[in-house]
Amino acid sequence: MTGRVEAIWLKRMKQGPMDPVNSAEAIANQGLKGNANQRGKRQVTILEAENWEYATGQLNAELPPSKRRANILVRGISLKERRQSILMIGNVRIQIYGETKPCEQMEAAQSGLKEALNTEWRGGAYGVVLNDGRINQGDTVSFET
Repeated sequence: MTGRVEAIWLKRMKQGPMDPVNSAEAIANQGLKGNANQRGKRQVTILEAENWEYATGQLNAELPPSKRRANILVRGISLKERRQSILMIGNVRIQIYGETKPCEQMEAAQSGLKEALNTEWRGGAYGVVLNDGRINQGDTVSFET
């Protein structure tokens, strides 16, 4: 199963706006260069476009995926239950550590959004960057086998 990167965002400071970028530099064991969340196990957050569309559709809401506050939007690949798997985005390897649970900011963005994202890994996944490289819009996304 392969997918594609549809969008990339960087959050320059905690609670700050999500800035769209065409590409981002991934740094091993740190995350995305210029992003506020670095180090730890939550270096990169990834959201499935299909899950975002499903959740917002349940609410009859038209919200841009940047409201989820994830770094990378992918389409065509399932992140559900892929804990400990290695996700390949272009030549960058990311170890998935878990499900990104929605926070109160989702409820502030749209009433009911937190609950709509709270099951089936709809809120996305988070992980650690394993090698240096560049992530670009349009890059192929797959899991290592």
